[in-house]
Amino acid sequence: MEEKILEQVYQEKLEEKIISYLAEDNAIPLEKAMEIYYRSKLADKIHLGKEGIQYLDFKVLATILKETEPELFA
Repeated sequence: MEEKILEQVYQEKLEEKIISYLAEDNAIPLEKAMEIYYRSKLADKIHLGKEGIQYLDFKVLATILKETEPELFA
């Protein structure tokens, strides 16, 4: 597979893991977790591959999201 395609697949799986973990860890529906994630600045950074952030563990990324954008969880 082409490197760009592999990167896209990796990113999609990462997003799925982050959203599932957000739902489970915060006892919220998957739909709410998706809304939180896709409204976040973190999602943009991951999508753009800024600072290599997309290579961090999904639990670390979920924690970063919760700590840096708590208003999304209100």
